[in-house]
Parts: sequence; structure tokens; C-alpha cells
Amino acid sequence: MLPTRSLTCQRGLGQVVLRWLTNATSSLSPSRRRLKRMVENLDVFDFTLTSDEMTRIAAMDTGATLFFDHRDPAMVSQLNSRKGI
Repeated sequence: MLPTRSLTCQRGLGQVVLRWLTNATSSLSPSRRRLKRMVENLDVFDFTLTSDEMTRIAAMDTGATLFFDHRDPAMVSQLNSRKGI
């Protein structure tokens, strides 16, 4: 669904996700270091997602992170043990 939508609106996959997050949440703070990505992050307001697309994207959310779980005590301990914290 997401790759198809990014092609039909001629946007990157990240832009479609940012647009969904912008519509679905009250706060969003994408972080990028490269100027090109910052410009892309701001270029999400000249297309819209239908309510069906919003619902289908929301259904993809499993509630689990693909990186690490902030609620996992072992992960929290590992993060807190890093230098500079």
C-alpha cells in the first residue's frame, strides 16, 4: 500500500509516512542532518491522503518498534549505561 501510494503521488515513502503522521498525531518532530531530507520533510503539505488510505496505513501499525523497545528494562539499562548520559 505505501509504495503504491508514494508512486501515485510522486513522493517518497518517507514523505507519505510523514503526511500520515501529520494527519494522525498532534505533534511530529522529524530529525535529519542533510538539507535534502529536511526539504523533503517539509514538502508533505501539497498532497493529501484519503480517509481509506489513513485507515489502511494505521492498520499496518503493530504497536512494536523495529529498532528497540523503550519499555524493555534491559534496553533501558543499556541506554542509560552509555557514556555521556
